[in-house]
Amino acid sequence: MILLAGVAAGALNAVGGGGSFVALSALVASGMPPVTANATTTVALLPGNATSAWVYRREIHAFPQPSTLGLTLASVVGGALGAGLLLWLPSASFDAAVPWLLAFATIVLAFGRRLTKAIRLGTPGPAVILAGQFMLSIYGGYFGGAVGLMMLAFWTATTSLDPAKGNPLRVIQVAAVYLTAGVIFLFAADVMGQPWELVALLLGAVVGGYAGAHLVRRLPAAVLRALVLTTAIAMTVLFFVRAAV
Repeated sequence: MILLAGVAAGALNAVGGGGSFVALSALVASGMPPVTANATTTVALLPGNATSAWVYRREIHAFPQPSTLGLTLASVVGGALGAGLLLWLPSASFDAAVPWLLAFATIVLAFGRRLTKAIRLGTPGPAVILAGQFMLSIYGGYFGGAVGLMMLAFWTATTSLDPAKGNPLRVIQVAAVYLTAGVIFLFAADVMGQPWELVALLLGAVVGGYAGAHLVRRLPAAVLRALVLTTAIAMTVLFFVRAAV
């Protein structure tokens, strides 16, 4: 089950985001505590994101300022801070917050593009864009659900980047967030306590990430978006039901 969840998560992350919904849910269903499951998800999905980033390496459409390097540095530092917050704050607070974080991410998935079109923030300077990227990366390191779509929405609202061409840059930046967060979780969280689950999810995510990056070029955008949104809604409902039991 976890292997198949990894394949689905890697593919979803490659085509539009939302893979953490599937991976986190599968690990929690296997009996893993939510904080450990979240940390394990970040570590396991990193190679899949890196695989997708490799496939997209020649298709990155960036904006003039800030540079892609500056954006990536903001993602790396923010991801590390978010991971630190997950480990530092009480686990009970994360357990209680997970359904609401999933609900928030699902709303962003459903309405983020419409809100972006309705709210244009003009052309702020590079410092504002970097600050926004840093804050989104903190969220990505702490939880990560729909963070890629949030990045796309933020870039579309603040820059001239075409959202249709922003997927490669999204994959790169999500991989940067997961990189530092994953390294911290690998050594500071109980990720290695259940190694078979980690390996199964990781291998599945690599396969899914590679296949998904190629699949996204063939499937209509509406189909991909509907798939991600359906997954997000289902996982959100399941976590609210679990919290109520």
